[in-house]
Amino acid sequence: MDYKYTSKSEMDTMELAQNIESEKFPGMIICLNGELGSGKTVFVKGFAQALGIEETITSPTFNLVKEYLNGEMPLYHMDVYRLEEACETVGFNDYFNKDAVSIIEWSDIICDCLPEERLEIKFKVIDETTRVLVLNPIGEKYVSLVESVL
Repeated sequence: MDYKYTSKSEMDTMELAQNIESEKFPGMIICLNGELGSGKTVFVKGFAQALGIEETITSPTFNLVKEYLNGEMPLYHMDVYRLEEACETVGFNDYFNKDAVSIIEWSDIICDCLPEERLEIKFKVIDETTRVLVLNPIGEKYVSLVESVL
């Protein structure tokens, strides 16, 4: 079952991310998909801010993974937009199996490598400031998470 959230600003998107962060758990996987400029990195900024991460959050497009280790829990921010190699050679499972949160931008590119249970969020651009976020929780703990924040 999909859930929809309408964001009318970057602050709305960050607030949703902060609410989801309040329900975090070790091994949490959040998959973000949507066109360029749709708000994926804004979501990560809100989540990281709520974790207490003070570093500037930018998209790790050329690094593939940025590790933020100075918050309440480690955050692995991935951007697989430019990924050309097979997922297995990158070692994503090493990240997914840690006591941390992994947020993956453009995750539809590596869908074969993703854990069975995860939260998928699709960002749809409506206009300059409005986005519809379609949340698809896969697995009972993700369903509970989404129902508690929406």
